[in-house]
Amino acid sequence: MDRFYSLGHSSIDFHFKQTPRDFVVEEIPLYEFSGEGEHLVLFVRKKELSTLELVGILAKYLNIKNKDIGYAGLKDKHAMTKQYISLHRNHEEALEKFEHEGIKILSKTYHNNKIRIGHLQGNRFFIKLKKVNPTSAQKIDEALKNIAELGMPNFFGYQRFGNDGDNHVIGEQIAKGEKKERNPKIRKFLISAYQSHLFNLWLSRRLEINTLVQNFKAEELETLLNMPQEEIAKLKAQTHPFKLLNGDIMEHYPHGRLFDYDASEHDLERFNTRDISVTGLLCGKKVKVSSGIAGTIEKEFDDTIEADGARRYGWVYPTDVEGRFKPIEAQYELNFTLPKGSYATVLIEEIAKRKIQ
Repeated sequence: MDRFYSLGHSSIDFHFKQTPRDFVVEEIPLYEFSGEGEHLVLFVRKKELSTLELVGILAKYLNIKNKDIGYAGLKDKHAMTKQYISLHRNHEEALEKFEHEGIKILSKTYHNNKIRIGHLQGNRFFIKLKKVNPTSAQKIDEALKNIAELGMPNFFGYQRFGNDGDNHVIGEQIAKGEKKERNPKIRKFLISAYQSHLFNLWLSRRLEINTLVQNFKAEELETLLNMPQEEIAKLKAQTHPFKLLNGDIMEHYPHGRLFDYDASEHDLERFNTRDISVTGLLCGKKVKVSSGIAGTIEKEFDDTIEADGARRYGWVYPTDVEGRFKPIEAQYELNFTLPKGSYATVLIEEIAKRKIQ
C-alpha cells in the first residue's frame, strides 16, 4: 500500500534492519508496582523471540498454562526487548534455575494484581541506522526536530499485516463470513488486521488532504477537495501540519474521553498544545463515527463487520527524542519514547519517507 507522509523533505537513503543489536525496546509500565502481593512481576530481556514465544517457553518450563502469565503488550520478535510479565509468586523458587539463551530475568518485584494487556504507558526505543552520509544525517536531524515539535501520524506498522503483508485480506474474508476461522484468537487477530488496513488508508487520505492544502491555492482546492470555500479557508488558517475537519472526533491526549470537534479556536489551540488529538475509526459495531466533512471521508474507509469497533489516535507525539550521527561508522543513533500502540518503524518510515521493510 502506497501512503502519504507528513514531512516535506525528499526520501533519505540509509540502511535499517530490525535486529537485536540495532533495535532495542524497553517497556514503560502504566503504574509503579507495589512491591507486595501474590503476583510475581519479572522484568525480562528477550531477543529473537516474540512475547507469545517468551510466554510459551516460561509456561512450559513451569508446567502452567500460557494464560497464567500476564503481559501488557506484544513486543517485536526481531529486536532486543525488555518488558514486564507477571505470574503467581509460588513459581518464584522454580524460576531460580531457569536458563534460556534468548531470555534473561533482569529483576523481580511483587504486585497485588496480574499485568493485563494495555497496562503500559509506552515504550522507549534505541535504533541504529546504517550507511548514513553527512548530508543524510543533516536531513535526519531536521526530520527528528520536526517530529519532536509537531508529532507524527499514528499508522499501524508493517508488523501488523504478517510476513507476506496480506493478513488484512484474510481478515476481511473472515469478518464478512466468506472464510471460517475456528481459533478465536487468530480470528480476532486477522479481523483486527483488516480494521488496521482501513485505518491506514483513512490516515493516508487525510495526509494527502494536508499536502494539498499546503501546496494549492484556495480556488484550486475547491475542485480538488470538493469542499466549500468557507471550509477551505479554515483549513488554510490552521498552523498544525494535520488539518482538522468539521465533524472530526477528538480525544484528550494521551488518554481520555472522545468528543466532537466543533472548529472552535479553543479546540484548535488545545490541539496545537497537545492537550487533545484527532482519532480515526477502527470499523465495527458499538463505535462512535465522525460527522460532517470528516464523516464523509471516514465513510469511504468504514465497513460493516462482525466485530466491535474502536477509535485510535490518528496523530501522536514522540517524547524525549534524541539523535546522534557517528561519521566514522556512518551510523545514526536514535532514542525516543512512543505511547502504547504506536510503532517505531512508522517513525523510521516517516524520516526515510519510504517503506523500510
